[in-house]
Amino acid sequence: MNDVISGLEGELRSNGISVESVDPTGETVELVYLTAFPDVSVNHQEMGRALRTFIEAAEHDDWEPTRVEATVLRHGDDVQGTWYAEAEWFRQYIEYDISGEEFSERVIDTLAEGEQ
Repeated sequence: MNDVISGLEGELRSNGISVESVDPTGETVELVYLTAFPDVSVNHQEMGRALRTFIEAAEHDDWEPTRVEATVLRHGDDVQGTWYAEAEWFRQYIEYDISGEEFSERVIDTLAEGEQ
């Protein structure tokens, strides 16, 4: 599993995500990244690039979907926000059971901004 996570880290970085850490803990992947947009709100396009990386890894059988929990940092320990995506959402999207819009809405609904 560590090789897959290392691979995901590299893919996340190649998609412009400044990974601070990516850590699998049981059934969850914990992602912490430094945003390129240190504003008040979490950048949705940056979230989308991170999610797309996980989707592509799953589509290529390089990653078995699990819950992804993300913490977005402005700098250091300054949390801009958090979001998550359930394993089932990834599976439903990949199997065309939900649209990209519905997948995105579900993840955006989990977004909590500000100090966590």
